[in-house]
Amino acid sequence: MPERRGMIIKNVSEDPIDLQLQGRTVHLDAGDEKVVSAVEVRDAVLREALQVRRLAIVRPSTDEEAAGLDPA
Repeated sequence: MPERRGMIIKNVSEDPIDLQLQGRTVHLDAGDEKVVSAVEVRDAVLREALQVRRLAIVRPSTDEEAAGLDPA
């Protein structure tokens, strides 16, 4: 099975979003994009925000983008 990858997420709502993920808070203003780790992709808070369409997945992160994140 291939290694899980992080994702680039984007705030698609008009309001700022603060996500309390496993070990960190991610703040996104309207239109902002951020990298989340492979572990954080499975977080229930992130998944809920994706389901109600407050966030969108832009694409998988590259190794270089994910390198700056602490493994959760």
